[in-house]
Amino acid sequence: MTLEYGYTSLNKKGEELCGDKVETLHTPEGYTLVLADGLGSGVKANILSTLTSKILCTMIAAGIPLNECIDTIIGSLPVCKVRGVAYSTFSILAVDAVGKGYLVNFDNPPPVYLRDGKFLELKKEERDYQNKRIAVSEVDMQENDLIMMMSDGVIHAGVGESLNFGWDVKEIREFSEIQYDDTLTANTMASILANACWSLYGRHPGDDTTVLAVKKRATRTANMMIGPPVDKERDEEAVRTFMGMPGRKIVCGGTSSQVVARVLGRELTTSFDYPDKDVPPIGFIDGVDLVCEGVLTLKRMLDHARAYADVKSPEIKQFKGRDGASLLAQELLINATDVNLFVGRNVNQAHEGLNIDNKTKLDGVATLASILKGLGKNVTIKYN
Repeated sequence: MTLEYGYTSLNKKGEELCGDKVETLHTPEGYTLVLADGLGSGVKANILSTLTSKILCTMIAAGIPLNECIDTIIGSLPVCKVRGVAYSTFSILAVDAVGKGYLVNFDNPPPVYLRDGKFLELKKEERDYQNKRIAVSEVDMQENDLIMMMSDGVIHAGVGESLNFGWDVKEIREFSEIQYDDTLTANTMASILANACWSLYGRHPGDDTTVLAVKKRATRTANMMIGPPVDKERDEEAVRTFMGMPGRKIVCGGTSSQVVARVLGRELTTSFDYPDKDVPPIGFIDGVDLVCEGVLTLKRMLDHARAYADVKSPEIKQFKGRDGASLLAQELLINATDVNLFVGRNVNQAHEGLNIDNKTKLDGVATLASILKGLGKNVTIKYN
């Protein structure tokens, strides 16, 4: 099992900085995630939420008791000259490597916990820290359990516009249940709720709005071979190693697919369908889950990856296309929790005169690995 997480933040209209801040820390011992919402909006709110999320995440991950963490926050936040208070709401999820731990909420809307797609009411213990009442719940996450934490911009969505009084907590829970699908990632679920808020606000949010989702899911591995080895004599070794890995098999590149087919003694066929005219068609090799063209497909897939990783985008993060780039994005960004990249450094003679060199491919792979790691996926790269 692994815990995946993702979030979307919408800035209040007219503000360059978001007053909400998400901080995450993943160690071999477990996960700590904090969503903080600073008082007001703009620069001041951003400072308050950044300090709150950083301090809480660092201290809790270090095993410091919750009361000491909160005392530190209260003593550290700068006081607003206008309101005379130092204030930031926050939600915390701190769990071990198997998803057992606690969920804390202070003045944010109550988190939504879904199990089997249905709302699960957690037992809450209310504790007082320096006249602040904080709700603490024990959690023991099971496979496909989903927790969504949010700032109050979510319940304010649509106030005075599409809704008279915004969403109430019950309606948000019901919406989450309707939208839930166990094939959707945490990042996609966060974007679905944030997108709904974006629409309710008429695309002009009246408050900073953030949704942070965390999901426990089975580990799934994807192995992608892109480019043949520098030494042709190592083709068979490289292909055997690649095919011997557990998990999904993806071959990216025309030359790579020819090498794999030859070594395996299997037929390589190509589709005549062009779901996207700018993306070359996919191919087929028995025993390989996805065969696609190389540099052009990877370039388009990187566009999908950047959009998927963009926490400020209100668009729903899904890939419904049937072209090679969309299918590759589905495999690596949605389906996989662990990605192994087998990168061949052989120069493709077919690229001569096309302004495509080996550096283009290697840079693309490095960018892809960086994005995947930023999404919390485990990534390894093996160069041949």
